[in-house]
Amino acid sequence: MTYAECASPSGKPKIAKKTAVRPAALDGRLAGAGDVRLVFFGSGPVAAASLRLLAADFDFEAVITKPKPAHHHGGSPVVELAKQLKLPIYTASNKTELDAIFTSQRFLSRLGVLIDFGIIISPKVIDYFPLGIINSHFSVLPQWRGADPITFAVLSGQKTTGVSLMLLVEKMDEGPLLAYAQYEMSQDVTTPKLTQELIKISHGLLQETLPKYLAGELQPVPQSATGYETSYSRRLVKQDGVVDWNKSADQLEREVRAYAGWPKSQAKIFGHDVIITKARVANSQKDGDLVMFCGPGPNAEGSGFRLERRRWLEIQQLIAPSGRKITGADFLRGYSSGR
Repeated sequence: MTYAECASPSGKPKIAKKTAVRPAALDGRLAGAGDVRLVFFGSGPVAAASLRLLAADFDFEAVITKPKPAHHHGGSPVVELAKQLKLPIYTASNKTELDAIFTSQRFLSRLGVLIDFGIIISPKVIDYFPLGIINSHFSVLPQWRGADPITFAVLSGQKTTGVSLMLLVEKMDEGPLLAYAQYEMSQDVTTPKLTQELIKISHGLLQETLPKYLAGELQPVPQSATGYETSYSRRLVKQDGVVDWNKSADQLEREVRAYAGWPKSQAKIFGHDVIITKARVANSQKDGDLVMFCGPGPNAEGSGFRLERRRWLEIQQLIAPSGRKITGADFLRGYSSGR
């Protein structure tokens, strides 16, 4: 994390050019947080990892999550963790069921925390909490609003991303910010690796920000304070992972890293179905073992890149039809006969 920026009582961003510092603790819990209770909203693996970290510092009155889908064979990570932590669990599949929980139940918490939930929150639920609901969104808003900001940050080739703590409003991802932090992305970062880094940054921001906000020491600022332009991500579909060799090598290399968790980069090479797990842009067909010819891509002309550099992609590692993860050189030896 390069720096954290938080709202200040004056309404202007306060910039601390250092890594976020953990607040003072009493017996392993945050000072000022002992009498604070929160309601947690979250459903996926990111939510479960975040809840595990936050539970060491804050008391949760309830955990609200989506039920396990009927066709899903694995467990629900948030439900399993909440049971381990002996926290009350409520499930909702949609906005209507979520509203019903807040009609039938009484919660004392002044604030909700939402991470990786997957259900649109109605104004009724937001307004139930005197201090609202804080959403930890894994981008620096207003950049990459929407369902999958982490993947789209990798896809875009940008150098920095981050985490924003936003107060929910009725319009999706348009609420004001209580804090945000930037993170410099390495050139070879994958979505799974970036996700783990942003979970840690999110936790640090929440540790710092929640006690201050609950004490009335912070006022939110508009998203325009970050200086980022508005952009939108979307939920991925399996078809996104099908490799289109008409795209540029630069774009395909980013897709391999962005889709590493799901939907994965699916390709047919020498007539065999494979999943590409690691690739790099090559200078020529001879620059590597398994080097594929690519298209110029939609933005190649006038882009400032040397066109020939964008036309070759070395497949360094892949999952072969056997299910084994092998190098491109091994794939050539075992699967290239008759090409």
